[in-house]
Amino acid sequence: MKIIIVGASGTMGRHLTTAFEKEHEVITAASKGCDVQVDITSAESIENMYKQVGAFDALISTAGPTFVGPWKKLTDKEFRQGVEGKMMGQINLVLIGQHYINPKGSFTLITGALSHDPQKNFANASAANGAVEGFVRAAAIELEHGIRINAVSPTVIENSPQYFPFFPGDIPVTMQQLEYGFRKAVFGANTGQVIKP
Repeated sequence: MKIIIVGASGTMGRHLTTAFEKEHEVITAASKGCDVQVDITSAESIENMYKQVGAFDALISTAGPTFVGPWKKLTDKEFRQGVEGKMMGQINLVLIGQHYINPKGSFTLITGALSHDPQKNFANASAANGAVEGFVRAAAIELEHGIRINAVSPTVIENSPQYFPFFPGDIPVTMQQLEYGFRKAVFGANTGQVIKP
């Protein structure tokens, strides 16, 4: 399979690239340092990425900038970081990508436990996650040619200890659990699902 991993320079993206490139052709994409450069806050940049890559079988997104910070500092400007990044960025990966993906291909987006288990400082991410999960369920009933779409929704991951203090009492998701959540989404038969590794 030809798999695009968007956000491949990040913690999750690097792990998934290493895991999947042993078995498949992996095209890495991020704002810098990857096979293809992409800014997911720009529809034009996303279109250019797909034109460079050409037809593909699966897209994985681990990208999604949001505002992290105290509620009192949350304004329209800060809130739009999550709207334009994690929400519209990932939605546009699908809206534009549906014209390039091969029949029976799949999209896998990233959300997170904050959609149903909010924590302080993460209102922006909670809202963006919830919107992406709603989009995944809706897109699943309208995508054509056997194309599937799912989301992977982890809690804090073991390789990001800097976030542990923000998630008191949460057991971190291991990198293997995360990988197998993505494997289920990409190589399984489900669509419209929110997979919680």
